Amino acid sequence: MAAITRNIGSLDRILRIVVGIALIVFALYGPADIAWKWIGWIGVVPIATAVINWCPLYSILGIKT
Repeated sequence: MAAITRNIGSLDRILRIVVGIALIVFALYGPADIAWKWIGWIGVVPIATAVINWCPLYSILGIKT
């Protein structure tokens, strides 16, 4: 099995965590009358990529921050 090469830098990682937390907080505590509040759960994705220090999209595009 091939090892995953880190392709997320420190600043990118911090920003992903902040944005992920903000989206989840919106999903949990946002206004109840917004029908698309579920979209805040997408915040799990940037948090997960920050935790493992690897972004599949960056890998495909050849980006390394």
